[in-house]
Amino acid sequence: MKDEKLQKALARLGLGSRRQMEDVIREGRVSVNGQVATIGDRVGQGDEIRVDGRQLRYTAENEKRRRVLMYYKPEGEICSSNDPEGRPTVFERLPPLSHDRWIMVGRLDINSTGLLLFTNDGELAHRLMHPSNEIEREYAVRVMGEVTQDMINNLSKGVELEDGLAKFDQIVEKGGEGINKWYQVKLKEGKNREVRRLFESQGLKVSRLLRIRYGSVNLPRELRTGRYMELDRKEIDILANMVNLHPRQTTGLNTGAKRRQERLEKKPLKARRATNRNPRKFDK
Repeated sequence: MKDEKLQKALARLGLGSRRQMEDVIREGRVSVNGQVATIGDRVGQGDEIRVDGRQLRYTAENEKRRRVLMYYKPEGEICSSNDPEGRPTVFERLPPLSHDRWIMVGRLDINSTGLLLFTNDGELAHRLMHPSNEIEREYAVRVMGEVTQDMINNLSKGVELEDGLAKFDQIVEKGGEGINKWYQVKLKEGKNREVRRLFESQGLKVSRLLRIRYGSVNLPRELRTGRYMELDRKEIDILANMVNLHPRQTTGLNTGAKRRQERLEKKPLKARRATNRNPRKFDK
């Protein structure tokens, strides 16, 4: 018996959304057991699946352990699996997976720091990033310049950016002196450099940007820059439930188990700007 529809399996393996995978199938780029696939085909254990000639390893949904890592991105790393310029990437510090891969949930620009999520479940990653699910992100932001009440009103009501209307769902001042003030902001979108561009639309400059929460996952205070921790089963189930995904019996660490912080093997990495100071204290 075949386990699931082909487009669902491809999405779960992290190749894109189901709709995107349907387009790939229609274009004749997918084969199953040597035959060009069609929409509605079902696949199961033992089937040979290829996309653009590249063979994929199929694992039944109920057999694959859903895993999620939270990673504290330092400044200077790029959110890409590789970089033609040779800059360090966020994937270099992650633990290796056997016959699987880490999929990044959202992005942070090279100058931003804080919480990044990684999962081996493509469907979970896609739903967490999709605008229709309105997953809230929270940031600590240090801003240079005088932020007036009119500016806050503009940022709360909405500002027209190049790629559409954007706004903060909440913006709260958190202290600071002189021209540098800390703000805590919340929003439910993940447009490119959205937080920075919103402040820039008011003639302000962001001097530090730290993501401190993504959905139900908060950046732990004990997690240092450049390190990661794995969510336990209960934490993953809460996150999956936010995007209407069913929990799995094999979902990662046991409920109540202590989240473990993986210690990284020492290996030469290119010099990078990084700090262990915690901006969540809203230092001056």
